[in-house]
Amino acid sequence: MSKIKVLLAEDQGMVRGALAALLGIEPDIEVIGSVSNGQEAFRAMATLRPDVVVTDIEMPEMTGLELAARVRELYPDTRVVIVTTFARPGYLRRALDAGASGYLLKDRPSAELADAVRRVHRGLRVVDPDLAAEIWNAEPDPLSDREREILRRAGDGEATAELARSLRLSEGTVRNYLSEAISKLGAANRIEAARMARAKGWL
Repeated sequence: MSKIKVLLAEDQGMVRGALAALLGIEPDIEVIGSVSNGQEAFRAMATLRPDVVVTDIEMPEMTGLELAARVRELYPDTRVVIVTTFARPGYLRRALDAGASGYLLKDRPSAELADAVRRVHRGLRVVDPDLAAEIWNAEPDPLSDREREILRRAGDGEATAELARSLRLSEGTVRNYLSEAISKLGAANRIEAARMARAKGWL
C-alpha cells in the first residue's frame, strides 16, 4: 500500500518537528518535506508533489491561506489541512474559501491530525467541531481582498507612502481603501480597525 505523502509548512521549528514526529510514526503516512514558510512550501510543490499539505496560517512570506489558494489553483489534486491556534470563525471561513479541506486547532488531541490527513486524502472535509458550530452565527467578513491586505499592512505599521509604492497605487487610493475599511468596521482609525479585524479572523 502506498503511503500518503505529506508536506509540512510551519514557521516555529519546535512545532514543525513535533508535527513531523507525530505523523512520521503512522504506518500509512510519510512526511516528504518540512519547510518554514508558505513560499518555501509552494516552491517545493513542483518537485515533491505531496498528497496533503499541512500548514499553519500565520507564516512569513506567504500565509497558509495564500498557500491554500495557490495549491487549489495549480495543484488541484493536493489537499490542504490548516493546523492553527486561531479558533475564530472568520479564519475558518477564509480557509474554506481558499480551498482548504481541513481546519484543526493545535490544542486538539494529536491523533486527530493523522486522522484528518487520511480523511482529506479520501476527499472528505475535516473541520474542528466546536468551530464549525460557531461559523453559522459568525458575522460575514465585510472587507474586500485589497482592503484586507492594505489594512493588515497598515496595522503592522507600514506607512501610506510605502504601501502605495509597493502596491503601485497612488497614496490617495491607498487612503481611500483604508477609509473604506475603517468605515465598514466602525473603527476610529486604522490601528483600531486592524485590531478589530484581527480579533474576528478577517486579517
